[in-house]
Amino acid sequence: MATKFEIRPGTYFDSAVLMQLQKGLTELEGVEDAGAVMATRANCELLADNNLLPGGEMKAGPDDLLIVIRAVDESSAAEALDSVDDLLARRPSAVLGEFHPRSIETALESLPQAQWVLVSVPGRYAAGVVEQALDLRRNVFLYSDNVPLEEEVRLKKQSRDQNLLVMGPDCGTAIVNGTGFGFANIVSRGNIGIVGASGTGVQAVTVGVDRLGGGISHALGTGGRDLKHEVGGVTALQGLELLSKDAATEVIVFISKPPDPEVAARLLRAARSIPKPVVVNFIGHPAPTRRTGNIYYAVNLSEAAALAVDLARSPAEEAHRVETGGGFLRGLFSGGTLAYEAVLSLQGELSPLRTNIPLRADQEFDGNWGAVAHLVIDLGEDEYTAGRLHPMIDNDLRLKIYREQSQQEGVGLLFLDIVLGEGAHPDPASEFAPAIERSRAAAGPETVVLLLGTDQDQQNISDQRSRLERAGARVFQEYPDALAYVARRLEPVYALPDGMPLDSIYSPVAAVNVGLESFYASLKEQGAEAIHVDWKPPAGGNEKLMALLSKVK
Repeated sequence: MATKFEIRPGTYFDSAVLMQLQKGLTELEGVEDAGAVMATRANCELLADNNLLPGGEMKAGPDDLLIVIRAVDESSAAEALDSVDDLLARRPSAVLGEFHPRSIETALESLPQAQWVLVSVPGRYAAGVVEQALDLRRNVFLYSDNVPLEEEVRLKKQSRDQNLLVMGPDCGTAIVNGTGFGFANIVSRGNIGIVGASGTGVQAVTVGVDRLGGGISHALGTGGRDLKHEVGGVTALQGLELLSKDAATEVIVFISKPPDPEVAARLLRAARSIPKPVVVNFIGHPAPTRRTGNIYYAVNLSEAAALAVDLARSPAEEAHRVETGGGFLRGLFSGGTLAYEAVLSLQGELSPLRTNIPLRADQEFDGNWGAVAHLVIDLGEDEYTAGRLHPMIDNDLRLKIYREQSQQEGVGLLFLDIVLGEGAHPDPASEFAPAIERSRAAAGPETVVLLLGTDQDQQNISDQRSRLERAGARVFQEYPDALAYVARRLEPVYALPDGMPLDSIYSPVAAVNVGLESFYASLKEQGAEAIHVDWKPPAGGNEKLMALLSKVK
C-alpha cells in the first residue's frame, strides 16, 4: 500500500467540483481511497478520520488544494495524481469552455438586468462577496454557511437600509417568480407565497401545495438564524412585506424552526397587519390555537400546505381594522379551558403575561393586580372557589374584580367569558350589563365578552347578546375572533418595513452566480438569464493581505 499527495497552492475549486474529482480518482485502477479538498482545518480532520492525512512536513493552508491518493502501490498512486488535470477537464460542467468574468461588477456589465447574486463561496469569504453585491444594489441569495453571526446582523441591516433582500446565510431554497434557487423543487405556479426560515421546510410545503393541486407565487428563504434575537427577523419581515403587496399572492405561509419569543411576537403582529390569510407553523412548537383573525396555525408542515391550499381556493374574509388602545389586559374567566386557551393563544403576542394557570415559570401570577402585566385569571381555580360557588353560577367575585380593574389606571381591556346552559346563572346579563354600562359611562376600559350558548338555552343567547351590546360590550360568539380582536386591540400592529421594490420578485429572474457551478446550471436549465463568476479567494486567501486590501477600499 502506498500514499501520495499533491498540494496546489492558491488553487480553488468549489466543493461540488472536488467531490466529482474525488469520485473520479477512486474509480481509477489500483486506487483504494482518495481525498480532494481545500485544506481547511475541518477538511484535514476528515482526511485524518479516514487515515488519509499525510504526515511529516505536509504544509497546506485553507486556500490550497490538497489531493491525497492511497493505492495498492507507488506506481498506481503516481498515475492517479497524473490524472487529476484530465479528470478536472472531463468533469460534467455547465461552465467549462465559456468565458466567465472574475468579479460581480464585470458580470453586471454583461448582464445589467440581473437583480440577484447567488453566493455559495466558503463562509469565511461570503460576507465580503455579499457586501460587494449590496454595494452594487443587488439582492442576494446566500447559500454559504459558517458566516459569523455578527456579519449576518451587519449585512442584513445594510440590506434593509438599502431596501434590498439578503436571503441567508445558510439559505438552501427559494423560488422567485417561478425560478428556483438552490435546492428548490419545480412546482406549479399559483397564489400561495411562502416565507421560510427552514430550507427543507420550505421544500416540504411547496411540494405539498403542488401535490394538493395548488401553486406557488414565490418562496422567500431567510436563513436559519434570521429569527434569533440578535438578527431580529429582518429578512422575514421584508419577505412578509413583499408578499403582502404582491397581487399574485393571496395566501401567505410562514414557517420556521423555533424562533426567539420576542421575534415571534413581532412577526405575528406584522402578520396581523396583512389583509390576507397567513398560515403559521413554528416547527417544534405546538400550535397555540387554530386561528386568531387572519392567522391560521398549523401543527406540522403537511397541515400548513393543506391549510394554504384550502384558503387559496376560498380566501377568508378580510379582518376588520381595529383601533389600538394599548394598556394591559384583564382576562377574568369562569371556564378553565377557555382561560387556558387564552394563555396559549395570547402568550406569543402579549408580553409580559401573568396567569394562575401558567404554561411557563415566567408567567406565574404573584397576586399583583397592578398595571404591570397582562393578566389571564381562571376564577374557577381552587383559590377563588373556596367557600363560594363556581363563577359560572355566582358572579359576585368576578363582578367585584371587574369593577376594581375597570378603575385601575393602565388597564386597557377587560375580557370576560359568559357561558350559558343548564345549571349556569339564569340571567348573567342582568348583573354584567349594568357593570359594563357604569364602566363605559366612567370612561373605563373597553369590555370584550365571549358569549357561549344557544337560543334554546333558558338564558336565550340572542337576548343576552343584545343586552350586553346595548350596555357597551363588544360581544363575540366565535373564540378565535375574540382572541384575535383582543390581541389586535392591545398590541400595536408591528409596521412592516416599507420600500421593498416589488420588481425584486416581479421581474423575470436574471442572476449572477458566485460559487457552486451547479446553481448556475440550474438557473440556465430553468430558462433564467445567468452569468457565472470565476471566483477565487481574494489575495490568494492571505488574511493579512486581505485586511490591507479591505482598508485600501
